Amino acid sequence: MRFEQLGSNVLMFVGNDYESVATAFLDGDDVLLVDSLGSLDDARWLRRVLCDDMGKTVRIVAATHFMSDHIAGMSLFPDALTIAHRHHRHSFLSQNRRADELYREPRVVFDSAMTIRWGSLDLHLLHNPGKTMDHLSVDVPAADLVCAGDNIVGNTVYLSRADPASIRGAIGRMRQWGRGTVIGGHMGRFPVAVLDNAIHYLDRLQEAVVDIRANGRAREVDRHIGAIPIEACIAPGVEPAPFEREWHRRNLDAVIEQSIFAFDAARVASTSEAR
Repeated sequence: MRFEQLGSNVLMFVGNDYESVATAFLDGDDVLLVDSLGSLDDARWLRRVLCDDMGKTVRIVAATHFMSDHIAGMSLFPDALTIAHRHHRHSFLSQNRRADELYREPRVVFDSAMTIRWGSLDLHLLHNPGKTMDHLSVDVPAADLVCAGDNIVGNTVYLSRADPASIRGAIGRMRQWGRGTVIGGHMGRFPVAVLDNAIHYLDRLQEAVVDIRANGRAREVDRHIGAIPIEACIAPGVEPAPFEREWHRRNLDAVIEQSIFAFDAARVASTSEAR
């Protein structure tokens, strides 16, 4: 577990479980949290550092998306105002590994956008569906950063139960905002180039899978997809971290089990036949 100061009023916490990230925005002794880590042990550490060691009080907890590996701390701050998108239940119920004991009904839900003035910062909570229907990006212009949630996973993306086109669109919208720092839902912070890298990974993975589905023998398709190396997809000059390698493997499993990109391969095949 580690934490890092990103600015005079911004702290980033990275837990042990799933390297899940929480970002704390400070207004004097008051804290607004964006996400709250992936396990109760990690969340207790977060509370100890912020509240016991630093003497802060968590007033608001906002969720970029309502999956269990990002909302563990909500139950530890019972007096805090909790905020989520109105489709939060869809994400919670559709996740692969649901932890019902971490669920806390948000007190405030909204549809498209909300701005919170927090000390010297304006936090723009913007509905940016990609990995999940309820996904939020938190754009903080004065701090030159955006909290991306799980619309990126480092220099990659995670596809399970998601529409790849929606993920690509969500990343594209964050690129338009032009912030210098991107805080991921996992691993930590990155320079803005991580957004281009994530799209590069998504595009190369899609191309590889579509080619295999369109041209491979049916009984060999899954084997070939499962053998796609991350090096064939990652952006040039990027050395994949162990976490990115792990989630690339999970992507390949999801592509096989959920028939991801099968629709795209079918469209390619139909276009070729029409010619």
